[in-house]
Amino acid sequence: MTDQTAIHTEGLTKHYGDVKALVDLDLSIKPGEVFGFLGPNGAGKTTMIRTILDEIRPTAGRASILGMDTHLQSVEIRDHIGYVPGDLAMYPNLTGMDTLTYFASLRGGVDWGYVETLAERLDADLSKKVGDLSSGNRQKVGLIQAFMNKPDVLVMDEPSSGLDPLVQREFQKMMREVAAEGRTVFLSSHTLSEVQRVADRVGIIRNGRLIAVEGVAQMRSKAVRTVNLFFDEEVDGSVFADVTGARDVVVENHHVTLSYDGQMETLLRAVADYRLVDITTHEADLEEIFLTYYQGVDA
Repeated sequence: MTDQTAIHTEGLTKHYGDVKALVDLDLSIKPGEVFGFLGPNGAGKTTMIRTILDEIRPTAGRASILGMDTHLQSVEIRDHIGYVPGDLAMYPNLTGMDTLTYFASLRGGVDWGYVETLAERLDADLSKKVGDLSSGNRQKVGLIQAFMNKPDVLVMDEPSSGLDPLVQREFQKMMREVAAEGRTVFLSSHTLSEVQRVADRVGIIRNGRLIAVEGVAQMRSKAVRTVNLFFDEEVDGSVFADVTGARDVVVENHHVTLSYDGQMETLLRAVADYRLVDITTHEADLEEIFLTYYQGVDA
């Protein structure tokens, strides 16, 4: 894999009549990155994916994958990507193995030992007809076909649909392994807990517009934490009045609860005159942070 941008878009726009499904999207995703693409249903996630995969044509703008124009070089790009669509459809009368054999022939062959390993890791039964499988077990076949040719770029639209928690955990490990090998994962999802566990950076889309792109760690570091302080004596709440970043302070005898987005050292200095018995903090998870971004930006 070369060192160019894995996925790049410039002013990518898609209108369906008066509906602006995607508006002026600029995005660069690096090799070796798991990039989470977040937004509720209808925000434009699938439109973006279908546009960069040349399934639909943009109204304006352009995109490239591994430096190749997604329209002019769409056939060549197919050799380098794995794809799990949000509306995964397969031939119901083929078994899982038949399905994978079909996809393998389209790709000029695969390492079947690796396919067996993927099936074991995902606990997939490839002997049954796809039409007889539950949605979660069909999804496993879809994931194997996306991973089995060890693509440089994995594009996945709601890939965890129907998977049980243990399989989800193994799938998340597989995504991190892909990134560790210098390959790229584009993970479109509204499963925030999954994105939080595996993504390096997150893009948040609202009404077709990209409203934020940030590292997960940086995003969480900005988040307001809930802090519980326990003392061996009653505390005067006024000591928190001048602590920058402290708000919603509640004092109940020896126990203080507050929302805080500053440095912990500053907070501890403010209560240095009291004997601190215990302290607990609850960091906002990605869902809380996401809602803050999503509600705080005008459409």
